[in-house]
Amino acid sequence: MQKISPFLWFDNQVEEAIIFYVSIFKNAKVKKVARYGDAGPGPKGTVMSAWFELAGVEFTALNGGPKFKFNEAVSFVVRCEDQNELDELWERLSEGGEKGQRGWLKDKFGISWQIVPVVLAPMLTDLDAQKSQRVMQALLEMDKIDIAGLQRAYEGERAA
Repeated sequence: MQKISPFLWFDNQVEEAIIFYVSIFKNAKVKKVARYGDAGPGPKGTVMSAWFELAGVEFTALNGGPKFKFNEAVSFVVRCEDQNELDELWERLSEGGEKGQRGWLKDKFGISWQIVPVVLAPMLTDLDAQKSQRVMQALLEMDKIDIAGLQRAYEGERAA
């Protein structure tokens, strides 16, 4: 068991959300589901909370009602190995949500995600300041991240 894990407070969409996330991520599974009983406070049989795993990270989700909403102050970074993985996650997670800039998106439940390639951090932290600045400039012009575009910027080539 992870010592620290994300806890997500939904209004009443936990069941829909975990089905959605588990369908998108490889190595994902629903671990446990607790349902309301006669004591409530939710309708008997509906999901109260659930524990699920995405790419080795355990999450807890609660149907807590409309008191709290998700916002961009907290997001999940997904590091992708290649453009195909990045494209798939970008499209699937943004279904019913909204696509942002520089790899950010908001899913249909309001959770913010950053879909980034694993090569981004090493490029942005390269000791050659010109390389890292070119990569940052290219990134600032992207919505969904284009790994080949970052690579061209890193190498000092003009955009295709």
